[in-house]
Amino acid sequence: MTFEAYAAVVDESGYEARGRERQALSLGIDRLERLQKGRFSLEEHIQSLLYVRRLWTIFIEDLSHPENGLPDKLRADIISIGLWVIKEADRLREEKSADVMQLIEINRLIRDAL
Repeated sequence: MTFEAYAAVVDESGYEARGRERQALSLGIDRLERLQKGRFSLEEHIQSLLYVRRLWTIFIEDLSHPENGLPDKLRADIISIGLWVIKEADRLREEKSADVMQLIEINRLIRDAL
């Protein structure tokens, strides 16, 4: 395999990874939007917030890995956003907040930036 062919495979795999991240965020956004409209049972409400929390935990773990290719500043900024998302999802789950819209908006911004 030539270096150019290898580089193309790496580029494609990065593109595919971003696509999977977009899909995962879209699923979380859909669940949050349904939650906002009150279309979930209490169990589904909790599971939706736990989904968002787990998704961002995975993102943070990936961003924290030393081999992550993003610039340090960008990684730190996204990690900060992720920590906020996790805390806000916990606040919603614990009924200390009722504002789902902020979570929806930040997840949309990140998804659309991928």
